[in-house]
Amino acid sequence: MSIADKQVLMNRITSILSENMTVNQLNASMQLISESLGEFEIERTEEFAADGNSQELIDAFIDAKEIEGRSVKTIERYCYCIDRMRKSVNVPISQINVYHIRKYLMDEKARGSSERTVEGYRNVMSSFFGWLHREGLIQQNPCGNIGAIKCAKKMRKPLSDVDLEQIKEVCDFELDNGERCTGVRNKAIVAFLLSSGCRVSEVCGLNRDSIDLSAKECKVHGKGNKERIVYIDDVTVMLLKRYLDSRTDDCPALFIGKRSDRLTPGGIRFMLKGLEKKAGVENVHPHRFRRTLATNLVNHGMPI
Repeated sequence: MSIADKQVLMNRITSILSENMTVNQLNASMQLISESLGEFEIERTEEFAADGNSQELIDAFIDAKEIEGRSVKTIERYCYCIDRMRKSVNVPISQINVYHIRKYLMDEKARGSSERTVEGYRNVMSSFFGWLHREGLIQQNPCGNIGAIKCAKKMRKPLSDVDLEQIKEVCDFELDNGERCTGVRNKAIVAFLLSSGCRVSEVCGLNRDSIDLSAKECKVHGKGNKERIVYIDDVTVMLLKRYLDSRTDDCPALFIGKRSDRLTPGGIRFMLKGLEKKAGVENVHPHRFRRTLATNLVNHGMPI
């Protein structure tokens, strides 16, 4: 076994043992393992050789993140960012160094990407190369000396009481294609977003049986497949009852579209953009209702 191969193996063993040992225990164990390895002839497989297949390294990382329970969207984000970097750098993964990463990030800024977007790319690269290094699949982490990118903090305003009233007044409107959007459904969605503070993906994933109107609560599956209970107010309960009573379909989804199938996040965003145009209120999007609820709660004395 070469010195380089032996170091790779030692790195892997260190990564595994460090989770359950103190520093002194780890050092003593690694010393014994190092001495024992000298007694054997060990041949390293070519599966993850230093100049091995870049796609195999990426696939191994993605497999690890899937096992850890990362969401589909997070996995897609990892794949997109890594593939974008790989095409830009055009160097095998095992040969990428800190200068390649810095140049890639600078090129992204030169293309017009915002600082927040570039910082997002850096975070993915740091996670990817950090994992490869901890697993002993690369000799050095090229992101180790690249610090976080400072991003300008913008004041994100919540919806005012006047904004909300203007939105509610125009909930019954006609789309550009002539389709009429029922006010009862739109009012129920607006009220639910504001009252529950749920993310748009969470709202779309709700079923009728997820809600207990008598208890004014519903069970939500959120980020990381975590389940939680959220609460709604009396007005939202009233509007949901009115909306559900108006339906004649057998779709289990809480909110449906024009074809009586589950409403998608894009569908809700499209509907809210229609309300934005009719009401004359800027930046009406799902997350702004969540921000508005949080602001109102803080203003009423709830701790952050």
